[in-house]
Amino acid sequence: MRMGGLAGGLAGSAVAGGLRQATRGQRPRIGELLMTPGNARRIATELARMRGAAMKVGQLLSMDAGDVLPPEIAAILDRLRADADPMPPRQLRDVLDAEWGRDWIRRFETFDVRPIAAASIGQVHRARTKDGRDLALKIQYPGIRTSIDSDIANIAGLIRWSGAAPPGLNLRPLMEDARRQLHEEADYAREGRSLDRFAARLSGSPDFAVPRRHPDFCTPNVLAMDYLHGQPIETLADAPQDVRDGLAARLVSLVLRELFEWGEMQTDPNFANYLVDPSTGRIVLLDFGAVGTLPPDMVAAFRDLLRAGLARGRDAARAAANAMGLIGDANPPRHRETILDMFDTGMSAIRDDAPFDFGTSDLALRLRDRALEMGVERDTAHIPPSDTLLVQRKVAGTYLLAARLRARVDLGEIVATYG
Repeated sequence: MRMGGLAGGLAGSAVAGGLRQATRGQRPRIGELLMTPGNARRIATELARMRGAAMKVGQLLSMDAGDVLPPEIAAILDRLRADADPMPPRQLRDVLDAEWGRDWIRRFETFDVRPIAAASIGQVHRARTKDGRDLALKIQYPGIRTSIDSDIANIAGLIRWSGAAPPGLNLRPLMEDARRQLHEEADYAREGRSLDRFAARLSGSPDFAVPRRHPDFCTPNVLAMDYLHGQPIETLADAPQDVRDGLAARLVSLVLRELFEWGEMQTDPNFANYLVDPSTGRIVLLDFGAVGTLPPDMVAAFRDLLRAGLARGRDAARAAANAMGLIGDANPPRHRETILDMFDTGMSAIRDDAPFDFGTSDLALRLRDRALEMGVERDTAHIPPSDTLLVQRKVAGTYLLAARLRARVDLGEIVATYG
């Protein structure tokens, strides 16, 4: 019903806008009429209300296409990264009654019914137990698991029809990624195990903090963990330069550790997943629902690709790209060469002796333009393996966050350890 209402509202707005243009003697253009700032606000508002798959697709679109969407539209979609409509108190109580029993409130000294965060899969509440534990409780929206597949299909059709996706952006891998990621994020037992592993790896780290899980409050629809203080990392965009540089450098190092040391990566680089503890300066890592295990042969291929890029070895880069499925026989020869050119362009940020200035560089936009040029042609059926795409998304998301911080980082020094 919401999908239909949204589609009707977009169409009505487009018709009204077309009539206004026609009366002024202008020739209406359907793409411009559909994807106006007003319609973008409608889309963002409805996706936030629908939560689940609808909101997740909006999040991915805002990150994957943020550099090519008009700024006013990108800013509106940006709210989907961490802002869903929360459950009403009565619905929240019904969910917790089913998970913990009707007397659950007796286990707490305080329980804040107002969520401190509301995202695509669930919302988070702060509570203090009778034995003094300060908890963050991630509570899943009812019905999310059963609605994922149908919601993905519906919202993909709506985004294509409305023109929210820029021309040339291939939605198919985006939709499949959203579907897979949602099913994984809805599995709170899986997320709890990932949380335990990352907490153990980073225990005692001066750079990062990971919440501990509290199994006695965990159920299939509730994930209980430490409540850790922190401010959203993007709010430090005006902090002193050395602070911003240090944050970005640590995040880049973390990506490399995940890839080359642990073979396991948190693949959702949503900005809302990073807080900064003002008292310690540590980066608080949140949300381990999208953790993926990386096959050893793929990790080896990424290492070979990195080494080839540092040495400017095009043949070696081609072999590594083939090994990881980044390019394949379905790619026309010119596309294979374009992909290798793009890789070499990206490696320039690492080969440069000077710190890379994320805030002033147009590298991401140049690479996006080349990718969209290939996407418009649509004469290839090759899609890289999902593991490769997820690593690319994590790298790209970390780049965007470093750009938001306007950080300057000596990438060559960090990468040298792994090359």
